[in-house]
Amino acid sequence: MKEKINFLNKEFKNVPTKELLEFFLKESKDSIALSSSFGAEDQVLSDMVLKIESETNIFTLDTGRLPYETYDVMQRTNLKYNTKIKVYFPNSEDIEKLYQQQGINGFYDSVENRKECCYARKIAPLKRALMGIDIWITGLRAQQSLTRKSTQLFEWDEENRVIKLNPLILWSEEDVWRYINENSVPYNALHDSGYPSIGCAPCTRAVEEGTDIRSGRWWWESPEHKECGLHIKEIKQC
Repeated sequence: MKEKINFLNKEFKNVPTKELLEFFLKESKDSIALSSSFGAEDQVLSDMVLKIESETNIFTLDTGRLPYETYDVMQRTNLKYNTKIKVYFPNSEDIEKLYQQQGINGFYDSVENRKECCYARKIAPLKRALMGIDIWITGLRAQQSLTRKSTQLFEWDEENRVIKLNPLILWSEEDVWRYINENSVPYNALHDSGYPSIGCAPCTRAVEEGTDIRSGRWWWESPEHKECGLHIKEIKQC
């Protein structure tokens, strides 16, 4: 697989984002999916892929603790593009067990607790969402955080046994918002209130302008821990 990933990164290095998506949406129509948390980057990709192929598989993970504004942009997106984005929920037994073990807000107590919460609410549902998928499209950008600086256009996700395609990896934040404004893309209202990165409500807060865009995520933890596990950096290239 290492050779294939290297080949893809070399072959598509300078291909414009739209052409890249057009190629893979056509080539892997039945085994490709875009995951969306309804953040700015994911909204850009949703607009692109739905304009290319209106039946594209787009899914989201409803953790049960999302802000109201996220549900609002989900609804506006479905209406604008005449689609119904697939929603995957956590297993109720997993959440009940989580509450029994650490209480409703135990994730504040330790990194281990927080990762257990993320696993139940995000990682386990993601595994179900990616069943039968060969290529997973994400909205990752290298500039987003310390943990994403080395991310490539294509990567092999050993945990989920899929190729990750990160079409916006070299996009700047300015590129993202230029596209949103020029194409009238629906976006999360929290972005206008100092939330550049939005996750679960208890784990997300506004940040001051000019600070790291993911500093409002799990703000009580050190930067190297600020991933929920969906995009772990222990991605193997073999």
